Amino acid sequence: MLLRLYQILFYLIQPLIWLRLLLRSRKAPAYRQRWGERYGFCAGKVAAKGILLHSVSVGETLAAIPLIKALRHHYPDMPITVTTMTPTGSERVKSALNNEVHHVYLPYDLPCAVNRFLNQLNPHLVIIMETELWPTLIHALHRRSIPLVIANARLSARSAARYQKLGHFIRQMLQRITLIAAQHHEDGERLISLGLKRCQLSVTGSLKFDIAITPELATRAATLRSQWASHRPVWIATSTHDGEETLLLAAYRKLLSTHPTLLLILVPRHPERFPTAIELVQKAGLNYMLRSRGEIPSASTQVVIGDTMGELMLLYGIADIAFVGGSLVKHGGHNPLEAAAHSIPILMGSHTFNFKEICAKLTKAKGLITVTDTLSLVQKMNFLLNDKNRLFYHGQQAVDVLYKNQGALQRLLHLLVPYLRPHNH
Repeated sequence: MLLRLYQILFYLIQPLIWLRLLLRSRKAPAYRQRWGERYGFCAGKVAAKGILLHSVSVGETLAAIPLIKALRHHYPDMPITVTTMTPTGSERVKSALNNEVHHVYLPYDLPCAVNRFLNQLNPHLVIIMETELWPTLIHALHRRSIPLVIANARLSARSAARYQKLGHFIRQMLQRITLIAAQHHEDGERLISLGLKRCQLSVTGSLKFDIAITPELATRAATLRSQWASHRPVWIATSTHDGEETLLLAAYRKLLSTHPTLLLILVPRHPERFPTAIELVQKAGLNYMLRSRGEIPSASTQVVIGDTMGELMLLYGIADIAFVGGSLVKHGGHNPLEAAAHSIPILMGSHTFNFKEICAKLTKAKGLITVTDTLSLVQKMNFLLNDKNRLFYHGQQAVDVLYKNQGALQRLLHLLVPYLRPHNH
């Protein structure tokens, strides 16, 4: 009964969803495109009888990439379709996986769209990253006897309390899922309290730790470093949000008085904010260039604005220190592990609730240093820039945390074998 009500409501709010897409498309035109896919029209864009993997946006897609590559390696004959909900997630899939996978948007959770989509795809297995619970999709997969695995699942106490209010509805939905691979024991216990059976649960750790720098990436980063700043210190500020660039640029201007050759690579979180970043850099009176132009910074270039997509791992490889954004403003922070993979010290603001456990591990090991404002950012940057040994020590601590927590990918692949066995060679 609740499922039917949910579906009716979802149909009724469609005009609001269209309006939201149009409003977002004013800043990011990609939101105006490919609407057919959002209703399950994807003929010719997907391959049937393969694996369907859904990762809602950029963060989940980054965690999914090593898994997708491993599945491609172990099951080369099985096509993979990757779905996302956002254009930025879509961009990341295309730039990281190119033609290795099929890619479309996941349709809205409407019976007509979901069934149209599944009729074309008829997947062998469905994997959903993190905890994207779509009742209509889960119901349709259960009815078709298609195994559904939720990978890298996490569930905060707050979300669990919200779900608890749905009682029988949430319990029934969870019991239709084949397997949930949770990041931590706490996540698993919260899911059990909502009605998941213990035989449906496995705790694998976080896939986010299973990132590695390929030799090819390391070579490209080393080449860029020697071209851009062979004798200059470099810091990178990534995934920055509204309000953060102003603080960072103020700190940078102060740092230039003690480190006049310091180069800043500034990478805003969303492409629609690139023009704002350019404007703020101009206002601060700093000499800048755009990464998209492919030029080499001159000795007088002070800021490189990272206005390209899918290059974050490469740009981290050029830097000596990383600031990870969304953390000086109350956004909850972004993933610091990509910086950790390059063995560089990480600075973040105090708002890191999106990556609470990861940041706690890094802070405890002294791989992550918390800053609260422009002044503390200047102090901590000076502390690191003035001593090569400190730089090395804090960077080493960060990468050690990454290595010590790897293994979730192998555990997950092991769990997936029974569902992929007919194609296992």
